[in-house]
Amino acid sequence: MSSIILETRDLSKQYKSQWALKHVNLRLQQRRIYGLIGKNGAGKTTLMRMIAGLGFPTGGSIFLFGKENRGDLEEEGKRIGSLIEEPALVAGMTAKENLHLQCLMKGIPNYEVEKELLELVGLQDTGKKKVKNFSLGMRQRLGIAATLIGNPELLMLDEPINGLDPTGVIEMRELIKKLNAYENKTILISSHNLPELYQVATDFIIIHEGEIREVLSHEELDERCKSYLSLEAVDVNRLATVLEEKLHTQNFQVMPDNSIKLFDCLDERERVGRVLHENDVIVTKMAVCGTSLEEYFMSVIGVKGENRDA
Repeated sequence: MSSIILETRDLSKQYKSQWALKHVNLRLQQRRIYGLIGKNGAGKTTLMRMIAGLGFPTGGSIFLFGKENRGDLEEEGKRIGSLIEEPALVAGMTAKENLHLQCLMKGIPNYEVEKELLELVGLQDTGKKKVKNFSLGMRQRLGIAATLIGNPELLMLDEPINGLDPTGVIEMRELIKKLNAYENKTILISSHNLPELYQVATDFIIIHEGEIREVLSHEELDERCKSYLSLEAVDVNRLATVLEEKLHTQNFQVMPDNSIKLFDCLDERERVGRVLHENDVIVTKMAVCGTSLEEYFMSVIGVKGENRDA
């Protein structure tokens, strides 16, 4: 059985003269958490709406669990749970009443399922408290509980941490991790908050102006953002030789401009400088450098300057 549960091919969406999505090609694998990163208006919500069947693409194809035609998509769509924009909750009802209503609407009235879902999202003790008196974080968690009715395999969560206070953010983060680790859910979660997504996602999808700019794993992102000691010398070959023979490391890269990125010894700059000096390496630059998550995101979408909204 294929591990690919969602695939899009040249998926596009146009609103009048504006392209919201342009030739989007994606593959989502089972049991991963995908962070969909983009500025406001980048196309994150539009992409999720197309996948959830809440809109029709202008062009391209969507494959859900290997199926493409419209009839199959409607059937396979039942294996998706989506929380897009705001959860559809009745403010005058309790959490239990809201969940019961959602179960009835989906044809799955089951007291045990309702109870289990409320426990899963940490709302089992809310009693007769009305949703209108819930915090934003509590409403978001109840919305996620509603998406879990029917035990979907793929969850799509659109900006679930937007507007939450620090406690709510932590609760949402832990819930997402639990759904992935213990409930085996594949999760596509959108946000423009890269540092927060970094704490939960296994993979990252960077979207800008309706186009997918990059897809990379957590490990690949770490590799591109890690700190290093930037070294420049009169003789770069001699510098590289001393690093290998005297500092006993090959964990460095010689860059096109003949500088060297040394990923070891970041806390031993004095020793590095001394060893290089003792071995007749004339160093012209030594500095700890690195790329922050936000800086990397901005470099991918081609935006420079201080006015940033990542």
